[in-house]
Amino acid sequence: MPWTLPNASVAKLIAESSLCDQRFVIFVVSTTGQGDTPDSMKVFWRYLLQRHLTPNWLGGVNYAVFGLGDSGYQKYNFVAKKLDKRLSDLGGTPIIERGLGDDQHPSGYEGSLDPWMSSLWNTLNRINPNLLPNGVDFVLPDMKLMDQPKVVVTYHVNNTKSPIFSATPDLDSRTLQIQSARMMSTANFPEDKSKPHCWLKMTRNFSLTRAGCGRDVRHIEFEFHFTVVEFEVGDVLEILPTQNPDAVEAFIQRCNLDPEAFITVQVRNINNATANDTNTIPIRLKTFVELTMDIASASPRRYFFEVMSYFATAEHEKERLQYFASPEGRDDLYQYNQKERRTVLEVLEDFPSVQMPFEWLVQLVPPLKTRAFSISSSPAAHPNEVHLTVSVVSWMTPFKRKRYGLCSKWLAELDPQQGILIPVWFQKGLLPAPSLSLPLILIGPGTGCAPFRGFVAERAIQSQYGPTAPVLFFFGCRNKDDFLYSDFWLLHSQDGGVLSEEKGGGFYVAFSRDQPQKVYVQHKMQEHRHKVWDLLSKGASVYVAGSSTKMPSDVLSTFEEIVSTESEVSKEAAVRWLRALEKAGRYHVEAWS
Repeated sequence: MPWTLPNASVAKLIAESSLCDQRFVIFVVSTTGQGDTPDSMKVFWRYLLQRHLTPNWLGGVNYAVFGLGDSGYQKYNFVAKKLDKRLSDLGGTPIIERGLGDDQHPSGYEGSLDPWMSSLWNTLNRINPNLLPNGVDFVLPDMKLMDQPKVVVTYHVNNTKSPIFSATPDLDSRTLQIQSARMMSTANFPEDKSKPHCWLKMTRNFSLTRAGCGRDVRHIEFEFHFTVVEFEVGDVLEILPTQNPDAVEAFIQRCNLDPEAFITVQVRNINNATANDTNTIPIRLKTFVELTMDIASASPRRYFFEVMSYFATAEHEKERLQYFASPEGRDDLYQYNQKERRTVLEVLEDFPSVQMPFEWLVQLVPPLKTRAFSISSSPAAHPNEVHLTVSVVSWMTPFKRKRYGLCSKWLAELDPQQGILIPVWFQKGLLPAPSLSLPLILIGPGTGCAPFRGFVAERAIQSQYGPTAPVLFFFGCRNKDDFLYSDFWLLHSQDGGVLSEEKGGGFYVAFSRDQPQKVYVQHKMQEHRHKVWDLLSKGASVYVAGSSTKMPSDVLSTFEEIVSTESEVSKEAAVRWLRALEKAGRYHVEAWS
């Protein structure tokens, strides 16, 4: 039987009671952050690590593992790999070699999933033909293949006395709407990420880059509105973006929905009943769409096209959708959908005969997620304020359509004079706040400099009251046109500032395109390798932030070369030394795609 792990308590119960009694188990697991276990798996994973479990505890259990990852990150599919190894160590027998799905693949994780599933079904059929009595290629050709949607939408009579039903709700009612909508979402947002921690008011919004340089990076400042949340440098701010009202209206009209209907959404359980949650508060259908369904930014998954095919009344549309949903049509679906970043609304408009029930739309439309930004300010240097450094994401599709990132474009266009209030959540990032006595080596090209602006600003305040440890910062950009916060860095690198060489630190910039030969942060690190090694040998911690493509691995390789050269040890010994540094909590990476 395939398993999913819906939450930690259920996972613990399953692991303790019956995992070792199963004959066939299929695991599908994701990797979060920098190789972190997803929340729904943490209790289950801790149980698997208990010492009393013997090497033969899973003897007789046949398992398969498929990982969902992104090869842009250093610890690609790390959780799937370690789960596979642990199951094997406990005596489990792999049905087939683990599969590793990659979001960087042209077809997404399905590029690996299709051949892996084909191999899985064929192998299971060989092991026990009774598992698939109709063979591996048997398919039901009609709606019998479709299960019921996983959610039930209930429509309610408008209770106009309730403040949540107000067309112009106050802030408390708006908070309640967000909490209620996100608690009902199929994305299973944890409770602490449903209700906003607070609201922020934008006070400044300006570009850090010169006009015409090809990039728009904004400096945005907020102040707390009523509630003040404590945070540290290195923390992350999550913002729930506002979708384009015209797109929301077009989606509602295209799907023949009543925007003023009041609804609750509940998950259908295994017996086709719904959980009777009396605490669920009805909200407007339009509000639910606005707050939980990403209808005009994210691209739908392949299963969306499969379900659409069952509701298509035009035969040519049905045939095209079925082809897109098949393994044979995967490459063409990639060209049409992923490569063009076609949105849910655009896909629905391309297949006008499809009328999907709202329950299926709630289940299959990608959830509207918060966007995370490294905080670029210090609460000590900027009390009651939060600063962000936001790169406006934009690109051209193969069909020459200009696309923008939903949240960054929305933020960039907001006018502070309008007094906009934004719901936010504060989270711990992967860059812990350092003590003032800790020497730092910071590597932050591009917007990777954002958290380090907060680090430097805070250390500058600390230095007014006593000695602080040195800070060495390597920054990189293309040229002087996108030299972010240049005045700030230069101020603190001169006249005994916290980045100055006389304080034992330094500030070094790599302008990658100001000369024929490209220069990156790793080249500047090599230029100053003696200083890098000197700080490392004095107990410095390393912080790396920026793009998750090649930069983190290139920086790590440069550190390996520096450690090997400066300490006169082999490359293998340098690798082990840096691994020990990471395990000791002195090498931190926060990367984003």
